[in-house]
Amino acid sequence: MKATSPTSRFPARLPKQIQRALPIYVALILVVVFFWTAESVSSFRLAVVWDRVRAYQTSSVVTTTFTRKIWQTWKIDPLEFEERDLSRARSWPSKNPGYRYEVLTDGNDLHYVETNFGPAGLNRPDIVYFYKSLTAKIIKADLLRYLILYNEGGVYADIDVEALKPVDEWIPPHFDKADLDLVISVEIDEPTYANHSILGPKSQSFCQWTIMSKPRNPAILRIINNVINWLTEVARAQNVHVAEIQLNFDDVLSGTGPSAFTTAMLSEMKRQTGMKHIPWSTFHNLTEPTLVGRILVLTVHAFASGQGHSNSGTHDDPRALVKHHYHASKWPDRHPRYSHPGYGMVEECNWKPECVQAWDNNTAAYPTLSEEEKEKVLAAKKKVDADRFNKEEEEKANREREDRERIDKETREKCEKLDPPFEMPKPEQHHDEEHHDDQNRNNGEQRPEEHKEEHKQEQKPEEHKQEHQQQDGWMLLQDTLDGENKVHKEVEPPHIAPIDPKPET
Repeated sequence: MKATSPTSRFPARLPKQIQRALPIYVALILVVVFFWTAESVSSFRLAVVWDRVRAYQTSSVVTTTFTRKIWQTWKIDPLEFEERDLSRARSWPSKNPGYRYEVLTDGNDLHYVETNFGPAGLNRPDIVYFYKSLTAKIIKADLLRYLILYNEGGVYADIDVEALKPVDEWIPPHFDKADLDLVISVEIDEPTYANHSILGPKSQSFCQWTIMSKPRNPAILRIINNVINWLTEVARAQNVHVAEIQLNFDDVLSGTGPSAFTTAMLSEMKRQTGMKHIPWSTFHNLTEPTLVGRILVLTVHAFASGQGHSNSGTHDDPRALVKHHYHASKWPDRHPRYSHPGYGMVEECNWKPECVQAWDNNTAAYPTLSEEEKEKVLAAKKKVDADRFNKEEEEKANREREDRERIDKETREKCEKLDPPFEMPKPEQHHDEEHHDDQNRNNGEQRPEEHKEEHKQEQKPEEHKQEHQQQDGWMLLQDTLDGENKVHKEVEPPHIAPIDPKPET
């Protein structure tokens, strides 16, 4: 049988040359239609699509080694850190002398993002746009850690995380670092509550306050793209600009926080292993690190010990690598979560079975109570809240006192090592002077301050010289001590009152 072309059925209708060129004409029409439709889409969106296509084509990490760099982010410069934050920050360069250490702040974070993700960097204008637009600080903090890890790699740790062991000891020697792209740790391992209406989504998660990654890791880039897509959808759903979106506690967890991070990690594991499903049983009660694809999952003790749940043990466990102090975790106050008026938040149970069960039962029965019974429940809740507040304030005061005592002890020990030894002013003398002043006032005697003006002209030059020597000695001491530290902090010299002459007899 004679072969015919698809267009040979129209010999009388179309010239033969047109028949031959018909597929080309159809293709041209499709191209015109495509570009006509594309006019409604900004070049910005097209660039985003192309960048993401290229990102997903990347199948492996560019480098084979982990960057020897430690990253933290905070509101202010390290020179202005509170002593509490300063001591945590010092632990990282102290435990890891062979690593670079850098802190990004609210004053330089945008410059970092614009430089590395703008036209001169990775050319992701969507990332720069969203980061610049965001007003929710916790979302920016989450996004920034992913951007840092993707761009440069290394270790990221929240500012309230203290290093317990050197980073070089994080990966057990029987693992080849060339086979790893990410090092993470279990945080919450409470699968019993997987179906709980509130606790379920957060009952099985990986830790997000400490992460180790190689640079240009496709898994991290996919998290970044997920965040951008999520922000776009939230802004569209609320019909507001991204700067005006409103997020509750669970929104944050599922959008950029531990839940989002966990979902992304499990998806990456499936992608790398070819498995259809990665069950949480793989990580439940994990006793030693396990490698899934190219992601090394450490036990809960590594980054999340001492939580009081998930069999996380204590920070004395030899598997504990960092210690999370939680003092920077104030963001939940700005993103409300469900709190029952009479029984509070179920998260306050800290995953204790009896407490969670009681909360479930009480909240279910609350609507059936009489008004008088409800008033009693509300009054009891008010008292519990007051007691908790007082306890937290007391614990805060104790921590601050312990920090002051520790700092004073460390400073005095360094003073004793100086040659010649520097004698620190004794605070108890100042206390005794105040006590003596109070006694004088109670006895109707004239206070030393009242003598000051009276005898000011009689003060000897040698006494002025002694005062200045004490001040200069303190500043010299601070210069010496600061030179020994990798993270500096300005210290105000103590007030040393002029020495009053002895009263005339």
